[in-house]
Amino acid sequence: MSSSSVISNGRSTAGKSSAATPGRLASVYSEVQTSRLNHPLPLPSVLTKPFKIVDGPRSSAAGNPGFSVNVDEIAKLFPGVFGQPSAMLVPTDSAVSDQKLKIGVVLSGGQAPGGHNVISGIFDYLQDRSKGSILYGFKGGPAGVMKCKYVELTSDFIYPYRNQGGFDMICSGRDKIETPEQFKQAEETALKLDLDGLVVIGGDDSNTNACLLAENFRSKNMKTRVIGCPKTIDGDLKCKEVPTSFGFDTACKIYAEMIGNVMTDARSTGKYYHFVRLMGRAASHITLECALQTHPNITIIGEEVAAKKQTLKNVTDYITDVICKRAELGYNYGVILIPEGLIDFIPEVQQLIAELNEILAHDVVDEGGLWKNKLRNQSQQLFDFLPQAIQEQLMLERDPHGNVQVAKIETEKMLIQMVETELEKRKQEGTYKFQFKGQSHFFGYEGRCGLPTNFDATYCYALGYAAGALLHFGKTGLAVGNLGAPVEEWTVGGTALTALMDVERRHGKFKPVIKKAMVELEVCMNLNPSLLSKSLSHDEILGAPFRKFASMRDEWALKNGYISPGPIQFIGAASNDINHTLLLELGAQA
Repeated sequence: MSSSSVISNGRSTAGKSSAATPGRLASVYSEVQTSRLNHPLPLPSVLTKPFKIVDGPRSSAAGNPGFSVNVDEIAKLFPGVFGQPSAMLVPTDSAVSDQKLKIGVVLSGGQAPGGHNVISGIFDYLQDRSKGSILYGFKGGPAGVMKCKYVELTSDFIYPYRNQGGFDMICSGRDKIETPEQFKQAEETALKLDLDGLVVIGGDDSNTNACLLAENFRSKNMKTRVIGCPKTIDGDLKCKEVPTSFGFDTACKIYAEMIGNVMTDARSTGKYYHFVRLMGRAASHITLECALQTHPNITIIGEEVAAKKQTLKNVTDYITDVICKRAELGYNYGVILIPEGLIDFIPEVQQLIAELNEILAHDVVDEGGLWKNKLRNQSQQLFDFLPQAIQEQLMLERDPHGNVQVAKIETEKMLIQMVETELEKRKQEGTYKFQFKGQSHFFGYEGRCGLPTNFDATYCYALGYAAGALLHFGKTGLAVGNLGAPVEEWTVGGTALTALMDVERRHGKFKPVIKKAMVELEVCMNLNPSLLSKSLSHDEILGAPFRKFASMRDEWALKNGYISPGPIQFIGAASNDINHTLLLELGAQA
């Protein structure tokens, strides 16, 4: 697996189908990067010995909790892969046949720490259990599959990327394989390279695309099996079958360090409120996890705002009330966490955005503002109420799906301005007599490519190794479970991608989607240490992270319980700790 720590630039061995690209140089790594190259990665014990695959119940279809599912429609959309049995790896006395395989791997979507270890795991499985096999890395995401741009991955090529952050080994892309012509191109690539399997490392959209690709290959009687590997730092790709997506653990710990730093700054100066916006357009998992790690004074959870149908003024008043109470206690400073997608969770803002989308899709927006007459009265009043900078950001060009680009909406600055206005009003009323100074931050891309934590490094390596094992048996699902136990006790199996599918009605047709997992606000039972030895169902642990947070937030609001986690640790007592969200969802107390 290892070689000299000085590695030359990676070379493509794929001839004309792939131009050579400079790889990383391990000789220019920092001491920490170099130490990570040979960091030993344990595997689940079932992957270290002879194993066989036992089929389980036939898969169906299931959206995330709280969403309806039309199983019949999923069955119609995926007649080839729907209903295939789940699978579980179990020990056996006989070795797996030494079949030579040709496997492709592609990175799809945004970066997440640990992606390189998934690829390393696939490669090592082929080297250990299927000697003479070939692993192709498709360059630049799904476009590399369609255009047959690839590099044959070798030991020397992969070595400098082991336990390193980023996706630059083969780079990623956001293209989708969805038109008949694009499916045809993918088929031609699979046939040309004689692929036994393709591993798609991506998020919910990418895994939906992987399922469509698997169905297409199956319908053409092709031998290429497709496996989807769950990736997103946002933490919104998970369900009973997939306990967590990789990258979430690392990203949250990076953000938590930064939040801890601004907490120390707030307490040191005694005069600033730090408004921190965190990654997570569709769900507030990162914000919730960072709150559990650092204990900020105020944390806004988008799903709670939506469930309670809170207005922008409700949110502003809540923040302002806490600021006033803290000032009276002598704390004229604090830290406030806000999810990136907050503005999308507020019902009145959702309505405004929907109306703006319709206007922008069909009309030219005149500078005189006459276009605003097409808004409903409530929406027009809200638009006029918003700071001008936010008005301009709401009018920016939409993304390819027609959605507002929430990452460009500086919600933290909007809230600072709105809190300032409300506090000024209270000053006039004589109910507030202090000075307010807000500082804005957006912690986003900083968390996507960090050196993966021990958990993400190990989890990703196990996912890759498991993907190789499942493809060896011609399976198309992937799951590594029992993550709260020591690595040796992790379980390895597979479930059909259709088991994660729901359908949405779009343009008069049913469209398959892997629903995003939102922060659950309810929990079905009280969790206590006596339950740690029991097997809890997925439904029994929903809402445990939010419940933990909700039980503490009032205390955090008025008292300074700040925790500064510091940088990610790779050795020592805390180096193998996993995030609070996963621990709580596994039925443990964090």
